[in-house]
Amino acid sequence: MSDTTRVTLRAGERIFLNGAVLKFESRTSFEILNDVPYLLESEIIHAQQTVTPLRQLYYILQTMVMEPAGIEMARGVYIDTMRWLMQTFANPIVLAGLEKISKQVDDGSPFQALKTLRTLVPIEDAIMGSNRSAELRVVGAGA
Repeated sequence: MSDTTRVTLRAGERIFLNGAVLKFESRTSFEILNDVPYLLESEIIHAQQTVTPLRQLYYILQTMVMEPAGIEMARGVYIDTMRWLMQTFANPIVLAGLEKISKQVDDGSPFQALKTLRTLVPIEDAIMGSNRSAELRVVGAGA
């Protein structure tokens, strides 16, 4: 069994846990005893926030994690997006990260790919000369 993960939520905060959305009325903590994908509400981006190429990829991977039943439909968009991103970026760190993400998704781990992608967003912001990190928290999704 993997290490347990302790999650603490503020009152009214939602968590997206393996396709389910949970909301607690008061502050609460709980432990996840197995390896399951989850995203905190603060780690979710909305379609209108997909203003950069890597944020668009984030949204696609997020959809794969949050809606496991629709993963095959999202996979087609993911494949086209990855092909385009690999041709667009010249930064070796971003390219290596995209290759790692591709392997993680191919291995059936879009959740791990999403965590890897979070490390690339600040690099993209630096390349584009902007500070959009306030729109997407770059801290780990529960790990």
